[in-house]
Amino acid sequence: MSKKILLVDDDAGLCQLLQSYLGGEEFEVVTVHEGKAGAAAALEGDYAAVILDVMLPGLNGFEVLRKLRQVSEVPVLMLTARGEEVDRIVGLELGADDYLCKPFNPRELIARLRAIQRRSGILPHEGRPGTLVVGDVAMNLGTRTLYCSGESIDLTSSEFSVLEVLLRLAGTVVTREELTRQALGREFRSFDRSVDVHVSGLRKKLGTGLDGGDRIKSVRGVGYLYGYSPEWQNQ
Repeated sequence: MSKKILLVDDDAGLCQLLQSYLGGEEFEVVTVHEGKAGAAAALEGDYAAVILDVMLPGLNGFEVLRKLRQVSEVPVLMLTARGEEVDRIVGLELGADDYLCKPFNPRELIARLRAIQRRSGILPHEGRPGTLVVGDVAMNLGTRTLYCSGESIDLTSSEFSVLEVLLRLAGTVVTREELTRQALGREFRSFDRSVDVHVSGLRKKLGTGLDGGDRIKSVRGVGYLYGYSPEWQNQ
């Protein structure tokens, strides 16, 4: 199991600090300080996760992420110093699994890194083996693959986790608080739109349901509902 992390950030001091903290957690850290070199390293290497800063010389983090997502679903944690909501939303829409605003506690970064690795199946976690079938959607929790109307659908680790919670509770309204806690592994904050962005991405990838409407329905002021009843097919 790979524990190699790619850290792409032009702040040499921060890189040194994170190398120390992540090294203490038995991660091997490869650091790159420029966007184009970071994109090349991410595309060529075998990493358990990528920590990617938004503001980079040469090629910004969004462009690096866009290139990476064309060929890889490696977990990506984005860092932003500006703290603007638009940065977080753009990163999530491009396929980032999570984001963290600078300055941050390195312990929080490690916690979020482990959370996205668990969601992507890189770290072991408890879960019921089998395939969850809801309507024409089949989700294999062992291989973390998804089929919709017989076609394979590529999801980010966070999208997969959000959809898994919705499928498990199909026919039930799931609040944003519950989705954030169960799927993303953290507590919900009033300004956090991560779940909304992931649901938007899922809707685009899954298309309309068997009834011709949205598979994931919005419940104003509460959360989301997947409108079928699940059944388990144990393998």
